[in-house]
Amino acid sequence: MRARWIAGALAAVAGLYFLALGQRGWLLVTSGSVVGALLGVGVLLVPLLCAWAVVRELLFGRATQQMARELESVGGLPVDDLPRSPGGRIDRAAADDAFSRYRAETDAAPSDWRAWFRLACAYDASGDRRRARSAMRHAVDLHRSAV
Repeated sequence: MRARWIAGALAAVAGLYFLALGQRGWLLVTSGSVVGALLGVGVLLVPLLCAWAVVRELLFGRATQQMARELESVGGLPVDDLPRSPGGRIDRAAADDAFSRYRAETDAAPSDWRAWFRLACAYDASGDRRRARSAMRHAVDLHRSAV
């Protein structure tokens, strides 16, 4: 719940920032100068791109949260029973073993969003954030097509 509140607060602050940039960009566009107009268009494009990225990430977060709730309701979430160091880091060998198990599951059922969700969790546990995000995006795509 705290993460959702923080995300909402950051989105609100970003919205205010985008609004201020939009105002400055519009002032530059209407300044009457060619250079000012070009700079104004650039200033207007940056908040639009940032807003698109923020909305995309919020939708991604909402989709993963919905999938996690669905898996939790049927007991399909991966169990976090991996051995940890005293500092809380997951044992790399155990995470790699879980990764191999979930990778085999996705190979057996490549169109099952549940398998891809669990694989993304395994990638994340093993520290491979790029692949975790990619697998989770694939799970979101499969989930959307299944609904």
